[in-house]
Amino acid sequence: MLKKTFIHLKGIGNKKEKAIWGDNFYGWDSIIEKNNTNLSIKSFKEISEKIEVSKKQLELRNAIFFYNLLPSREQWRLFGEFREESLFLDIETNGSNPETSIITTVATYDGKTIKHYVNDENLDEFVNDIYDYKVLITYNGKCFDVPFIERFFNIHIDHAQIDLRYILSSLGFKGGLKSCESQLGISRNELQGVDGSFAIHLWNEYYYNGNQKALDSLLAYNIQDAVNLEFLMYFAYNSNLEKLDFLNNRKFKIPKRPQIPFNPDMKTLNKIKSRMDLNRFMDF
Repeated sequence: MLKKTFIHLKGIGNKKEKAIWGDNFYGWDSIIEKNNTNLSIKSFKEISEKIEVSKKQLELRNAIFFYNLLPSREQWRLFGEFREESLFLDIETNGSNPETSIITTVATYDGKTIKHYVNDENLDEFVNDIYDYKVLITYNGKCFDVPFIERFFNIHIDHAQIDLRYILSSLGFKGGLKSCESQLGISRNELQGVDGSFAIHLWNEYYYNGNQKALDSLLAYNIQDAVNLEFLMYFAYNSNLEKLDFLNNRKFKIPKRPQIPFNPDMKTLNKIKSRMDLNRFMDF
């Protein structure tokens, strides 16, 4: 899809891009080879020059070049060309304020390998590992995950990003990650009802009480977040292609969900749920 994209070029919006497609120019090469568009000679020359730059940047695998030029709701287009260089990412923290809170665990998935990182164990390895990829795929990562990571590790992340919060919202799926999953029929099974607040309690149960099963449950939850992003990304990509079906773009087959290497412990989950219910009752 990226090779059929013109909206990243200065002066071209959705309407003008569709007009170019309407002239049967369905890709960068076709518009360079022909000159019978409705564009003026000056505009045609400018666009052709910019396309040559785009082709060069794609050859260099420079995802950030396109990321900086594409509107947020159109950044899904990066996935087709950079699918093999994308990383699904989700973090858990012990609070929402990056000034006073820490990252407790991180889960990543690249479509092949699941990795997890735990505070006071191997968390520093995460910083090195993400530089094996060019695109980070998150849900609300632009507002939360990425700024939190930058603050916590004192680094600057210069990756291209696809934030599914904006992509799914443009398709009519709004709310948090769990809400979007529910709307699309994704079940969390034993982890149904577990959220970010619950995850904090899981970490505290592990950190202060040495409950390994609490950490296993937290990692199961964290990894499920990262893994489910893959389904959502493929769904969003294919759905956006359907809206442009006249371009004859090839949709991707949604991959089979991988086996998550951790299982939630129901005894621990019920213990924390009871504790949270009691706290809410006492507050009331």
